[in-house]
Amino acid sequence: MVAGGDNRAAVYDAALKRRQDMMSASGPMALVKNFKVFRVALFACIGGILYGYNQGMFSGVLVMPAFKAHMGEYDPFDDSADQTKKGWLTAILELGAWVGTLLSGFIAEAISRKYGVLVAVTVFVVGVVIQATAQTGGHNVILGGRFVTGIGVGSLATIVPIYNSEVAPPEIRGALVALQQLAITFGIMVSFWIDYGTNYIGGTNLGTQTDAAWLVPICLQLFPAVILFVGMMFMPFSPRWLVHHNREDEARKILANLRGLSADHELVELEFLEIKAQSQFEKRTVAERFPALSGQTAWNTLKLQFMAIKSLFQTKAMFKRVLISSVTMFFQQWCGINGILYYTPLIFKQLGMNDNTTSLLATGVVGIVMFISTIPAVLYIDRVGRKPVLTVGAIGMATCHMIIAVIVAKNADQWASQAAAGWAAAAMVWLFVIHFGYSWGPCSWIIVAEIWPLSSRPYGTSLGASSNWMNNFIVGQVTPIMLNKIGYGTYILFGLLTFMGAAFIWFFVPETKRLTLEEMDVIFGSEGTAQADFERMEEINREIGLAAMLQGLGGNRSNREVEERKEKVDDN
Repeated sequence: MVAGGDNRAAVYDAALKRRQDMMSASGPMALVKNFKVFRVALFACIGGILYGYNQGMFSGVLVMPAFKAHMGEYDPFDDSADQTKKGWLTAILELGAWVGTLLSGFIAEAISRKYGVLVAVTVFVVGVVIQATAQTGGHNVILGGRFVTGIGVGSLATIVPIYNSEVAPPEIRGALVALQQLAITFGIMVSFWIDYGTNYIGGTNLGTQTDAAWLVPICLQLFPAVILFVGMMFMPFSPRWLVHHNREDEARKILANLRGLSADHELVELEFLEIKAQSQFEKRTVAERFPALSGQTAWNTLKLQFMAIKSLFQTKAMFKRVLISSVTMFFQQWCGINGILYYTPLIFKQLGMNDNTTSLLATGVVGIVMFISTIPAVLYIDRVGRKPVLTVGAIGMATCHMIIAVIVAKNADQWASQAAAGWAAAAMVWLFVIHFGYSWGPCSWIIVAEIWPLSSRPYGTSLGASSNWMNNFIVGQVTPIMLNKIGYGTYILFGLLTFMGAAFIWFFVPETKRLTLEEMDVIFGSEGTAQADFERMEEINREIGLAAMLQGLGGNRSNREVEERKEKVDDN
């Protein structure tokens, strides 16, 4: 059994090398040499920028005097006043994003990824327009607008990466993931500095600052959103979606056009058959596990999403994966990262930077260091592994929280005479963001995506994303209340939870670097699940002719390598 699997893997490896030779470039270089692929990557970045911009923009708006005067009790001038409504004002976007995440899978499958992005952008734009009318409509308009915008953000954060991964060739999907992560942090960074600039519109004090100071950063979101909407109208459908919906001729033409090759080129044929095999695999898996939902109707697609998620809770091995996915996302949010991002200017003001401009300037530095610190994870995560990066990152973040708590406890009533202490605490905030950027930012999503068997991956990843957004909502809601009521205790709470996150990763989460799906099954106690998936896929590959093509590519290019691997397996 194992030897057979290794022999098949040798053939697949040889086919992969042949594919890479035909592509002439892989990884980031393909973005430069293939303009059509670069355009796909560019639009991935726009979706990521919108997501990141929304994460950061509102933090600066919350401290602007003109916005405070407009929102009344929802953003009080008195920092000691009740902060519950302020929490709702911030966190309602995440509640909308949670709803959008739950709906996005159905929308993307029912009407296509392309039209799903258009719908998500439309909802996003409607939410921004509603917020733009808040100058006359008051706080309820901001609340409603942010909820609607959140639905669009959650949908975009889910559908855009799916679309780009399906349109891009296999050789550059990793580069697109890297660009998407960098785009999110870039959006956060840009939003902080836009807030810093617009804070000067009319003046920085109450009475002189105009409403344009907070309306401009809200409305600026419309420009990249419109670019994404117009651009998507000219983008092709996902070839995978077309194949899955029995539009194979159209899918083949789009693949050939995207790769700049003829429709009968062996690279196009290989990729087309791989897409068809995956589509057949999903259809047969659904027919076996949920026979009543095997028909491709919109209602069945909606029910299938929830039935498949329910099935993840029904076996011990799958439930263990659910726990790791959900708890990892719990700790990712309860390390306090979004509490920091949403309320950074408020936090810096509490650290003695009473001048609003200074606090926004310090907030801008947060965006820069977060963007830069994300780059090492993109380059080295597959070499170092997930567990050490997540554990070290958590210990670093928790230590920063504890140091901030000590500084605040000792100097809360004497910031005016202890300016150095305030800047020391600010430095710890920046260091905290650095630790998050290289570790829990990208790595938690990697674990959530790769621990699932092929047949359960879309639903398991969706469950992890749902946990992320719901905990994101709770953290955004309670952070201003905690800062007001327990002060430095907020950092102690986040620090203790982050230390617990480090322990959870180290003692309960397996290292998933370079593990096959079969090896993952052994770790989680569901031996045979991935093997059954693999055997079903092998049967499909033989039926559609993909197995013969892979054997041919492997034989034409790397017979010697295949034989050498077979000999090594036999010797063992």
